[in-house]
This record gives sequence, structure tokens and C-alpha cells, in this order.
Amino acid sequence: MIRGVNLKHERIASILAREIRSGRVGHGSQLPGEIELAKRFAVSRNTVRSALAVLNEDGLITTRTGKGSFVLFDGRPLDDRLGWSHALAQQGVETRVKTLRLAHEQDHELAERLGLDSPDVIVIQRLRVIVGGEAISIERSCIPALEALRDLPERGLDGDSITATLSRAGLHLDHGEQRLRGRPLDPEEAILLDRPEGTWFLHTRRVSYTADNRFAEQVDSLLDPTHFELNLTYSGSTR
Repeated sequence: MIRGVNLKHERIASILAREIRSGRVGHGSQLPGEIELAKRFAVSRNTVRSALAVLNEDGLITTRTGKGSFVLFDGRPLDDRLGWSHALAQQGVETRVKTLRLAHEQDHELAERLGLDSPDVIVIQRLRVIVGGEAISIERSCIPALEALRDLPERGLDGDSITATLSRAGLHLDHGEQRLRGRPLDPEEAILLDRPEGTWFLHTRRVSYTADNRFAEQVDSLLDPTHFELNLTYSGSTR
């Protein structure tokens, strides 16, 4: 939800939201009570209640009558340029990955869209699971079927890392673009992720190139929005 932060309770909600999203107030933690928050921000309890209502509406907290407000949000701002494993590990989240598919394919749509010389690619589909917890993503990577990578389906990834595998083949990720949208899980995806069909997930598509503009990878990821968030930064006027 996008709103102008003009009213007093909205400013308070914005401050608390930043603390929650940054991890300063963790998932499951109880927020200070209304009286304590009122003292902190030098406002009335009614203003605090309005701020908490904003956080509740945005899905960051839940308020239990007679018990207080508790943090629901456990999303983490992640830099995935080196892959989700590294990004999650930096946030203290241990995951394991199961390779679902590693095979040669021809992707004519990809070749046409990106202007590639050949539709030959190697497809790597993986399921990511929190250790001791639930599945949080499905990732499908397409990388060029270079000579140095043609035996990949037989030998597997280097250290279970696509980035390391690409680097060994001389494809060092340098730049690219990433897009994001939300969409419901189809029946097959729902089974793999053990979620109800139609559950909304974040879908990201990242296309990466080397410094000399060679295609290196396209990865489509379906991400559980309770564990991932998108952060955008900007400067200057947006109008």
C-alpha cells in the first residue's frame, strides 16, 4: 500500500514499519504496549492505536485482544546478485537446495527475445527449503550450453552453485535486469511447494550478462512473500 506520510499516526507507523522490516523487531516479537509507545512518541494512546491499525492493515503485525501486538512480518531485504544462498546466509537463514531438473533443452522463445545465436540452453530447476522448515522458492535457471558446460547434466554443479559453475566456464556475472510481479501458483508448483493451488507468490525474472555483454543466465524464481521482499532505492524527483 502506498500512502503519503502526513498524519501523526502515519509517521509513527512508518517508523515502526522500518524497524520491523529491518529486522530490529523480529518475527513473533511483541511490540511495546500502547502506553509505552505513547510516551516514546509523545502522542495520545488513540494516535498509537491508529498507527498500529496501519501496521495491521499492511500485514506487518497482528493485535490480540488483551495480549498486545505481535510482529507477523519476517521478510528480509536481500541482495541476490550472488544467488539466494549467499543472500539468505547473510541474513542468518540456513537453506538447502534440491535439484529437480538439470538437462539440455532448446528455448526458442528465450533466444528470440534476447537475440541469442542459439536456442541451446541448460536448464537447472531447484527447490529451496529452510533447514528444519518449509519450502520457500522454486528457481529455474537457463544458461548457455557452451562447450565447457555441455557435460553439466552428468557432472552436476560446482559446489552446488550456479554462480561458481558459470565462473569456471568464463561467464562472470556483471550486469543485467530484474523484473518482479505477483502470480498464483499453478497445480504443479503448489505440489512442489506444499501450498494450496492459487497461493500468491512473487515471480522474479533476472537476466544477467558478462562485462562484454555475453548472455550468462536467465533465472525465474517463485518466492514466498513472507520470506522475501523487494527494496527499491531512488534519488531525485520521481515526477
